[in-house]
Amino acid sequence: MLSYRHSFHAGNYADVLKHVTQLSILDYMCQKDAPIRYVDTHSGAGGYSLEEKQAQTTLEYKDGIQKLLQATNLNPLLQRYASLVQSFNDNQGLSHYPGSPWFAQHILRPQDRLFLHEIHPSDFPLLAKTFSRDKRVSCRDKDGFEGLVSLMPPREKRAMVLIDPPYEIKSDYKLVVETIIRSHKRFKQACIALWYPVVKRERIQELENQLVSSGIRNIQLFELGLSADSSGRGMTSSGMIVVNPPWTLMAQMNETLPLLSRILAPTDGQFRAIELVGE
Repeated sequence: MLSYRHSFHAGNYADVLKHVTQLSILDYMCQKDAPIRYVDTHSGAGGYSLEEKQAQTTLEYKDGIQKLLQATNLNPLLQRYASLVQSFNDNQGLSHYPGSPWFAQHILRPQDRLFLHEIHPSDFPLLAKTFSRDKRVSCRDKDGFEGLVSLMPPREKRAMVLIDPPYEIKSDYKLVVETIIRSHKRFKQACIALWYPVVKRERIQELENQLVSSGIRNIQLFELGLSADSSGRGMTSSGMIVVNPPWTLMAQMNETLPLLSRILAPTDGQFRAIELVGE
């Protein structure tokens, strides 16, 4: 159950989609001075080397962040994302890739709070060390699903949540929906962003159906793939489902997804941006 290590997949096309979406949401939320509570349910190590064995085993970053940094036709959102990744590398090429906690830490302000969850015994010490000097950050060695629910409603009155489990077990597909529903009941205003992999399309269709029938309003979905759905093994696409998205998000993603598809998969790229449930 704890075999997943994100270091094998850091910087792949799924990370690009996830972090571009995260960036768009947080940039919008930071336009208001009121403090934000940021909750990350599966934080990983916080950052990853692309030169070590794990990343070099899969080389997935080459079809993700590496291609994007080599592109020249980026829109403002992708330019900002690329500049943050370059900053993580001290503007010295591409040897490391930041995790979602790092993006949040560098976007959020002094008045905001970050709650980072990780239970992998190898990743949690790295996460805690990385953020030990930031008083805004609380690293929690506990289950992220339960941790999220316990943190709602937030004292800050505003919240952005990132849920991105590894889906090592099938029950995660059901658990993410249950967690969203429980969190939403405790704080209906939270912006909740859920990452999902497309390995078997029927699992994602069921996930969508459960959210549509949950009674939660204002849900959008964004998906990016390197190829069409397949009956073979492995992930062909990944997506982000966002509850209470900023009003700017759909327009930004409608502009950004075609660009990402052309850059990362010019021949077989797939994408979609839909309103899953209206306001």
